[in-house]
Amino acid sequence: MATIKDVAAVAGVSFTTVSHVVNNSRPVSADVRAKVERAIHQLNYVPSAVARSLKARSTATVGLVVPNGTNPYFAELARGVEDGCARKGYCVFFCNSDDDPAKQRSYLRVLQEKRIDGLIVASAGDDAVLAQTLSGSREPLVIVDRNIEGLAADLVQIDHEKGAWLATRHLLELGHSKIGCITGPVSTAVSAMRVHGFLRAMAERGIEIPAGAIVESDFSGTGGYRAASQLFDSVRPSAIFAGNDMMGIGALRAAAERGLRVPQDCSVIGFDDIELGRFTYPALSTVGQSVRALGETAAQTLIERITGTGQTDGAPPRRRVVAPQLIVRESTAQWSGDHAQGFVA
Repeated sequence: MATIKDVAAVAGVSFTTVSHVVNNSRPVSADVRAKVERAIHQLNYVPSAVARSLKARSTATVGLVVPNGTNPYFAELARGVEDGCARKGYCVFFCNSDDDPAKQRSYLRVLQEKRIDGLIVASAGDDAVLAQTLSGSREPLVIVDRNIEGLAADLVQIDHEKGAWLATRHLLELGHSKIGCITGPVSTAVSAMRVHGFLRAMAERGIEIPAGAIVESDFSGTGGYRAASQLFDSVRPSAIFAGNDMMGIGALRAAAERGLRVPQDCSVIGFDDIELGRFTYPALSTVGQSVRALGETAAQTLIERITGTGQTDGAPPRRRVVAPQLIVRESTAQWSGDHAQGFVA
């Protein structure tokens, strides 16, 4: 691989002159610039990004850490972050922690060693030392989706409790009263807030929730399938609120295996509005906001911190909460109870 000294030798100039041409750090005559550019093209020389970043004190890169890269929600979030950063000339290092706190901390160390300009983190569940790890970061930081207790940083997230309340209220307004809830790990703040929204909507209608009507699993299609199967085989609800869309998609599968028609025999609503939910059969009703837009907001928030724009200079951490919206598709319908297949009234 050609070096700056190789370019200087071919062009017949000093390597500091080549540096001035590459970095536009000092005026160079048109004739000398042309010689250097010909030598660069001839040798296919690529300037050292590390050396340039040390000089400019910027790498034009940001890090993104997500807990599950195979989950379409985080894939769409990452795309939004990438789009938002690209518009401002920043590249993104993407890291998937697999919901493993140790792996998450390892990635954070690597990213910080790469001299990134900023960091966006969607945390991997409970990690008692994560706040301490991130509090020592020199670079600007934005937390997205899952808040990290004890950490003073900009936060971008959807209103989880309100979204769950909207979803449950939608089912109640359709005449459902025996509503099951399948949730992700209740130890995570996201799950806790969504369960709280479900409970609040039910309490407002004075509906007692039977034992076993809330089933904990994980935020995956498999987790939703297992939790919904448990509900169908026990309390037999007329509707299910799923803690995210992937769990809702798993619930659709569990219903189909039992010969239950959605929404005639059981309505299902999810949370997040991932693109895949629009193409299930039936299409999944949900609550949420554009996940890609959420990622773009996180990117915008971070870049404002990096560049000191948007009234961020010296400002305290900001909390940007995106309002969820109800998106009604084919998986929810009015409940009459007279066509149930084995459901308890």
